[in-house]
Amino acid sequence: MPAALPELVDPWRMVQARRMFTGTLPLSTLPRLRESLARGEGEVEYEVAFGTDDFGTASLTLKVDARLPLVCQRSLDVFELPVAVHQRLGLIASEADEAGLPEDCEPLLVVDSQLRLKDVIEDELILALPVVALAPGVPLEDVVLGAADAAETRAQGPFAALGTLKVSRH
Repeated sequence: MPAALPELVDPWRMVQARRMFTGTLPLSTLPRLRESLARGEGEVEYEVAFGTDDFGTASLTLKVDARLPLVCQRSLDVFELPVAVHQRLGLIASEADEAGLPEDCEPLLVVDSQLRLKDVIEDELILALPVVALAPGVPLEDVVLGAADAAETRAQGPFAALGTLKVSRH
């Protein structure tokens, strides 16, 4: 039976018990992510499942869905970016254990046998943020060149700038 998200867990005990947590978190409770958002309203749906694979690798499977309010860097309008994270994190006690993880597992270092699941969810959402937030449907050439420059380049053709380099020979 899925349970609400506890503040701290012992991941090794959670793996043994094959525990699962599902629910929602308000975006306002994720302070590091909140710094990159236009506003703190909204929720994050999560599913966290502990277990092992056929080789005995302890892991945490994380599914997160959210609509993150971002500011478009072109229009400065607020838009919602749908984010869906599905990640398998291999639990390791030291950095040396990372080499033993399967390829489909990202390492998650467990310090002092304690794990803050809310922080893991927040970390994955931060990693899912785009470097430059652009609202869907914004043409890239208009962003790079500006709308007026892009229209002028299309009208003159791709080699129009070479005409200014031409040197007259007498």
